[in-house]
Amino acid sequence: MAEKTIVQDKSKVSLHYEGKLDDGTIFDSSTHGDHSHPLEFVVGAGQVIPGFEKAVKGMKVGESKTFSIPPAEAYGDKKGELTHTIPKSQLPPHPEGKELEVGMQLGMKTPDGHTIPVAITAVDKDSITLDMNHPLAGKTLTFTITVVKIE
Repeated sequence: MAEKTIVQDKSKVSLHYEGKLDDGTIFDSSTHGDHSHPLEFVVGAGQVIPGFEKAVKGMKVGESKTFSIPPAEAYGDKKGELTHTIPKSQLPPHPEGKELEVGMQLGMKTPDGHTIPVAITAVDKDSITLDMNHPLAGKTLTFTITVVKIE
């Protein structure tokens, strides 16, 4: 496929990125030591969050930019109905020596077999409260990207 000069719908894009939260915490990056590699996706195929896809359109190879994505165009707002308190007895045994604590991440299987991350938000004697929202739900995400290739 011939190289294109500008990102548009159906373009296959390769780019380097760094994602930060409002407090400056880096939550993801395409460069991490020996495992660095550009992110590749097809614009319009729904492979990345909507705000990211919108921001890359119109860019050229070698171009860099920084932009922020509000929750509505990223992982949505936090939904209260995705927070559940369950008896500790419903949880599978946890690793030896690990006490359940607020902030701990667990993986839970969905009925269709996928594993989703859940965060512990409260622990008491007999129950635990789990937040099943995406870890980035409700957050504004700021990305710095550089387009490497457009096909």
